[in-house]
Amino acid sequence: MSNLRRRKGSEPDKFPESESLINEDEKKEEIETETEEVKKQEVVNKKKKKKKWSCIDSCCWFIGFICSVWWFLLFLYNAMPASFPQYVTEAITGPLPDPPGVKLRKEGLTAKHPVVFVPGIVTGGLELWEGHHCAEGLFRKRLWGGSFGELYKRPLCWVEHMSLDNETGLDPSGIRVRPVSGLVAADYFAPGYFVWAVLIANLARMGYEEKTMYMAAYDWRLSFQNTEVRDQSLSRIKSNIELMVATSGKKVVVIPHSMGVLYFLHFMKWVEAPAPMGGGGGSDWCAKHIKAVMNIGGPFLGVPKAVSGLFSVEARDIAVTRAFAPGVLDKDVFGLQTFQHMMRMTRTWDSTMSMIPKGGETIWGGLDWSPEGGYDCGGKKAKNNHSRTTGQNGLGSTKSVNYGRIISFGKDAAAVHSSKLERKDFREAAKGHNHAEAACHDVWTEYNDMDVESFKAVSDYKVYTAGTILDLLHFVAPKLMVRGGAHFSYGIADNLDDPKYEHYKYWSNPLETKLPYAPGMEVYSLYGVGVPTERAYVYKLTSGGAECHIPFQIDTSAEGGSEAPCLKGGVFSGDGDETVPALSAGFMCAKGWRGKTRFNPSGIPTYVREYDHAPPANLLEGRGTQSGAHVDIMGNFALIEDVLRVAAGATGDGLGGDRVFSDIFKWSNNINLQL
Repeated sequence: MSNLRRRKGSEPDKFPESESLINEDEKKEEIETETEEVKKQEVVNKKKKKKKWSCIDSCCWFIGFICSVWWFLLFLYNAMPASFPQYVTEAITGPLPDPPGVKLRKEGLTAKHPVVFVPGIVTGGLELWEGHHCAEGLFRKRLWGGSFGELYKRPLCWVEHMSLDNETGLDPSGIRVRPVSGLVAADYFAPGYFVWAVLIANLARMGYEEKTMYMAAYDWRLSFQNTEVRDQSLSRIKSNIELMVATSGKKVVVIPHSMGVLYFLHFMKWVEAPAPMGGGGGSDWCAKHIKAVMNIGGPFLGVPKAVSGLFSVEARDIAVTRAFAPGVLDKDVFGLQTFQHMMRMTRTWDSTMSMIPKGGETIWGGLDWSPEGGYDCGGKKAKNNHSRTTGQNGLGSTKSVNYGRIISFGKDAAAVHSSKLERKDFREAAKGHNHAEAACHDVWTEYNDMDVESFKAVSDYKVYTAGTILDLLHFVAPKLMVRGGAHFSYGIADNLDDPKYEHYKYWSNPLETKLPYAPGMEVYSLYGVGVPTERAYVYKLTSGGAECHIPFQIDTSAEGGSEAPCLKGGVFSGDGDETVPALSAGFMCAKGWRGKTRFNPSGIPTYVREYDHAPPANLLEGRGTQSGAHVDIMGNFALIEDVLRVAAGATGDGLGGDRVFSDIFKWSNNINLQL
């Protein structure tokens, strides 16, 4: 019995153990299930995280894609044969004509006369020889030209070193920026953007070498006489020309471009003038050393673009940019007030004042007339290759534009007859002070010495012609114009034998100086036409969003529509090469110097050669070989061929005389100038 009891008593002890085992198994299963669910949740979360795409990711991928494509294209470009681009171009457009140098070499023409290149404003390279601490590591590195890398890396330092002294027009203390020397000084303005390179290459195909080609590099920021004072640039040109003539036995052919035309005009007077003001070469120096001067895109009588640049540091392109992003370029963004810094810098460049329009209303027109009156911006020109043919522009039903009003405040002021203009003379206004100079620091401009009433007085005068533009600039920028007045003049000489015209400030104005006595020399005016060129502006007075704002701005809302197609975006366009109006480039050779005149006493033969603009047919043509644009014309095959033929010994008559597409002779005849 006891045994039975024990057995009975022992049986219930077994069940708790089995139950605990079952519970443990269940817990394990629950834990495993929970673990699996956590893992599944983690997988789901990871998938969700992968689906999210941030803006940063997009930017990184986009930059990576662009870089990859760029490096791939660069690899293909370096790997492909040099003739492949030409093969593709010819497959699309047909066989390309031989470059002028190759063509003339096949005709048997070779190098004969040494050539001298005279670059214009901004196209010549400038490098640093001494600078402040912020320019550490830039010794003999290009500040102007090339990649312009320092402009992006340290913009304020770049502006500081590119500016000249506001009082002397020379180097600021502790800074020396000097022109690059040699053909590389202006062959390319930036990588891939040629200036003189195409012409140099074609001359080389005819047999020219560096010993028979000379780049007359100079610091284009300085006034012309100051390039001699500081760098002896004029003396270097003289000695190099003398060396080339002595070693070759032939006179030189000089090829100035843009502002270089005015610079070389100054040189021809300087070289014959007695020392110390001149080079002491004597009155027959040019006759002994120069065969021809082939001026390309020469602003002989100035350009309206220079006025807008000095007045509001604007041109058509900048005005359009302002219209798309109003106020952005005027504001202090990352400590750089773009327009104010550009105005402060460019207003120290005295050379810019050499291109202010010369001759006043006699040349450029007045309130109710202009030499180009009747020019039809919408008319199509008839192609013409005959010499001296005028009247190519058809006259439509559009309103005639009066280009004489170079600056008008408001579209209505540009069109209304002068008898209906209500004007207040700004010259009587007292100039106040807007107390902004202290806040503006190094972005100081002379507008900071004027108050709101002074600004309003300028706009209330309504219209400015070439005769009152100088008064306007003297009012808004007196210090600038004091420096400019010491180096340049803009009038018309009454008596060229007056001793006062022996001063160097008159030497770059063709209306106040004589050509050298060199009847065997030739003077050419080569320039493009058929490109809308800035001729007059519609302005507005602005309140400005910045403390150091520029108060005047081109009114891009001013449009002429179908009735006045010459007015677009606040700019009146005429015929020219996009920068220099045909009137300025062609008048002196068409009339002022034509035959024996008081400006050309020896009767030096003059020729007008125009090149009608034809844009490239496709992207493969690059900037084209028939362009008439101000810089692109340097790659125009017709122009290059003319230059090469003269360098090989041809004369203007041998080229066919004048080659005219515009109405330059008609416009010149509209100008009543005593000859």
